[in-house]
Amino acid sequence: MKILIRDVLLDGTVTDIFMDNGVILQISPSCARTADKVIDGRGKAALPSLINGHTHAAMTLFRGFADDMPLKNWLEEKIWVLESKLTEDDVYQGARLACLEMIKNGVTVFNDMYWHWEATARAAADMKIRGFISAVFIDMFDEGTGREQIALNRDLYALSKDYEPYATFTFGPHALYTVSKASLEWMRDFAAEKDILIHMHLAETADEDRFLQDKYNMSPVEFLDSIGLFSQRYIGCHGCQLGKADVEILKERDARLVHVPVSNLKLAVGKVFPHRLIEEAGIPYCFGTDGCASNNHLDVLETMKFASLLAKFHTGDPTMLPARQTLEMATRTAADIFRLGPWVIAEGLSPDIILIDLNRPEFVPNFDIYSDMVYAANGSAVDTVICMGEVLMENRVVPGEEEIMMRASEAAHALVKR
Repeated sequence: MKILIRDVLLDGTVTDIFMDNGVILQISPSCARTADKVIDGRGKAALPSLINGHTHAAMTLFRGFADDMPLKNWLEEKIWVLESKLTEDDVYQGARLACLEMIKNGVTVFNDMYWHWEATARAAADMKIRGFISAVFIDMFDEGTGREQIALNRDLYALSKDYEPYATFTFGPHALYTVSKASLEWMRDFAAEKDILIHMHLAETADEDRFLQDKYNMSPVEFLDSIGLFSQRYIGCHGCQLGKADVEILKERDARLVHVPVSNLKLAVGKVFPHRLIEEAGIPYCFGTDGCASNNHLDVLETMKFASLLAKFHTGDPTMLPARQTLEMATRTAADIFRLGPWVIAEGLSPDIILIDLNRPEFVPNFDIYSDMVYAANGSAVDTVICMGEVLMENRVVPGEEEIMMRASEAAHALVKR
């Protein structure tokens, strides 16, 4: 599809943007090319879309079901009980709602770990956004279960080709207290052979650290390094318990991280993401919302604000994570982590694009678009979303959104009654 965005603000200048099949062919003050779709960009700013680095998409079904509880009780008494009842259709309805919510908040790429892999892949394909999707790999140190999980993941990897370019298969070992060394070593080798990303909870809580010390006499990072799991393909989420020695290992092995500030704060995991250590080491990281059971929504703009403010407060340095850097981490850095190419609006490139409605009180007087985006705005400021050359939302309308919300609500209420 040929798309022409007219009179939009880009890097402080009003211009036209012409795209063909997702590739930007021309940026100029007056573009005369013929387009299949013309978008009025007056009063709007064009930005690369946002990327959500850590989700459990179908947990939209659990939103508001179990809040204000200790993490252990929350998991064992509420979340795991419901998850044991999930059907593939439940996951599809919840994941489709998550995709809708992310589109409404300017997110076109998400990195997911959840049950019923194909249901989430189908939701991403139906909603036409990009999902890096992993099944939850848990074997609880049982050899038989490990063999079953390995067979399942082999099958899912083969199946994933049917869902490209919307779904990309990744490995999702849940955590070091739920996955055996043998299974991790198999994933290490298969991921290296097929060039697959590995998405994992890492150093999230003190309990995880104690488990690793008791079982292996090592920190989580030391153990993973001992079995050679780290590389550019490794994406560790949370990282609140990381120490200096851990960070040095991650830097040396070129691993990547996802900061999940809202979920970490809500679940009171005990420590704060070590911003200063990570920044000084130069380890690439982006931001994730986590699932809607532990965050309640999928607004990456809100997550960016939390991340920036928490970094300033935690370090006592108001210059930490300034607005422009924060926005670029949610776009360019994240795109690099997920190998999406240069996530910049420039001729010859193919980022997804969002248009921000500047005719809102929070953008007045609009001295600095980066400051406004990180400190003043939320996802409701996103007017238009273009992903892989298709318009997914315009004037804040996503086709079929009412039916998506209704079906998800029905699935959630039926689930809790089972």
